[in-house]
Amino acid sequence: MARHPFSKTPKDLAQAAVKVSLSRAKRVSNYLAQVSEAKDLKISKRQRGALSDCVEQISESVEELRQTLSELTHLRVETFRWQMSNAETWASAALTYEDTCLDGFQGVDGKELKSDVKRKIRNVGKVTSNALYMINRLDESRGKA
Repeated sequence: MARHPFSKTPKDLAQAAVKVSLSRAKRVSNYLAQVSEAKDLKISKRQRGALSDCVEQISESVEELRQTLSELTHLRVETFRWQMSNAETWASAALTYEDTCLDGFQGVDGKELKSDVKRKIRNVGKVTSNALYMINRLDESRGKA
């Protein structure tokens, strides 16, 4: 029986969710890098430190999501369990990096920058969490893709 062109398998959905997360994480990473390099930005030393740490954390999150997508793209029956473990670990690590970035802004003054960064990071965290959920669903389906 031919698959309907618009039907989505658990693998398709997991890959799509990771692609969304990766795209948003890249955008936030670029934004944070631009803000942290802005010479005319009037922020405290503590804010600059939190921002610098956040740039690094989100960059790591992007790398973890790249690895996740690569693993999901190359799933094989004989190594499925191992690959799913890798994908779940990397997506979870990406989420942890995003949370760590947010943690760095605890107790930092400067409402505008802090709220802007938090909003963007929380958005990435939501889509990354959704991606991890879809990966877990794929794992539960045992790769029926």
